[in-house]
Order: sequence, then C-alpha cells, then structure tokens
Amino acid sequence: MTKIKGNNVLITGGASGIGRIMGRIALERGAKSLIIWDINETSIADTIKEYKTLGTVRGYRIDVSDSRQVQEIAAQTEKECGNVDIVINCAGIVANNNTFDKQTIRDIERTISINTTAPMVIAQQFLPKMLERNHGHICNIASAAGMISNPRMSVYAASKWAIIGWSDSVRIELKQMKSKVRFTTIAPYFINTGMFDGVKSRIFPILKPEPTSRKIMNAIERNRNFKGIPFGYHFIRFCQALLPTSIFDYIFGEVVGIFHAMDHFTGRQKR
Repeated sequence: MTKIKGNNVLITGGASGIGRIMGRIALERGAKSLIIWDINETSIADTIKEYKTLGTVRGYRIDVSDSRQVQEIAAQTEKECGNVDIVINCAGIVANNNTFDKQTIRDIERTISINTTAPMVIAQQFLPKMLERNHGHICNIASAAGMISNPRMSVYAASKWAIIGWSDSVRIELKQMKSKVRFTTIAPYFINTGMFDGVKSRIFPILKPEPTSRKIMNAIERNRNFKGIPFGYHFIRFCQALLPTSIFDYIFGEVVGIFHAMDHFTGRQKR
C-alpha cells in the first residue's frame, strides 16, 4: 500500500475544487508536506493560510500548459521541498458546451495542453527519480467522459480518453519493470465544484466533492489501478461491448440522459 503519511504530496490545481480538499486530507493523514501547484496566486495564499496549522504547505504559481514552466517549477520544487513522493494531476478545464463545429483552435489547444499534455510532462519530471528510489505514486484525474462519448464536450472527452490510455499504459510498463512505483487512474462523473455548473443529471447524481476526494485518496493508498466514480461506471465498457451502438446510445444517452447533461452547461462563472 502507498501510505500518504510521511510523504511529500504534490497536487496540481491544488488551490481549488477537489484538489484543495485532497490537499487537506493529505495533511490530515500525515503527509510530510503538501505542495500546491496552481495558476491562481490568491487561492494559493488562501489555501496555505487555512492549512498551515495542519502541517507544512508550500505553494507555487504555475501555468501547467507551459511545458518549459513545468520543468522550471519542478526543479525548484525538488530543490526547496525535497523528493516528491506522490503526484496528483488534478488541474483541468472544460472550455464550453459548444458542438465541435463551433470549437476554436484555441479551445482545442488549451484543453489538450492542460488536460492531456500537462499531466504527461509533469509525470516526466518526477517519474525517473521515483524509479531510481523505487518509491512513488502518480495519480491522474481523468473523467467518466473518457469512458463514454458525450455530445457538447467532444474536445474535453478527447483529452480524457487520451489520459486514460496513457495512464494505464504507463501502469503496465511499471508492472513489467517490477517497479514499486504505481500509477492510478481516476474517472469520476460530474463533480459539484463549480466547474460543471449547469449540468443536469437525470439518474446518476452529481458527485459531492468531499466524499469523492476521500475515495480518490483511498484509491491512492490502496494502490488501485483504476477507479470509476460512481462504481456503476465500471460497467460502461462492458455494456458497449455487448450492446449494438443504437441500443447503447438510446439507453445511456436518452433514458439515462447522459447525452443531454451538457445542454444547459454554464461552467464556473468568473467573478
């Protein structure tokens, strides 16, 4: 098992949403230090102020879509905080609920750079030293949208399908190396953090941030390879394999209502 206690934990997007909650949980479980990577300096400062009584907290302002910046901040982090033992790639965006023909090149590039390229580049900075120490864990927060295609979020879905494929491929590579370094892939349904404001879910409930964060941290400590949240999402691919496309689309898309979840999406409103 991967114990959070006594380890340095780095969380991207760690100053808001479930990233912030997971940071608190890491400190409560005895993390040696919490390292926050986030683009919002004010949120970083607020999080450090709130959590400083729980343990050691360090924060770095970073745009994870800038690969050169990722390299620089990773080197700075290791210099100032020591070895990074657990990385949770949580930073992510959803640009809009437009159909694909109305997406801009900027929408595509920024979504892929933050949701797909950034976790890969970040993992690349810390994985080699984890392998040298034969100790470490990288958790990648993907999405249930990486298991089932959904209209009005084609670019987001593409970015999450990619992360699931990459993350699980590296998991297998580590297994073949007989390494104790682990990869965990998380695929949650919509979470009520503001990121998906306006989303309507007919049958599956919108996930609550606190219990969802705890399930993710438990999955890391239990060395889970893959975790869909809620558990029923583990059966999606099984159903896709068994059912004709038209029937699958009707049941999950129309009856369950997944294909209409993004119809009234607004997203987190800027203040």
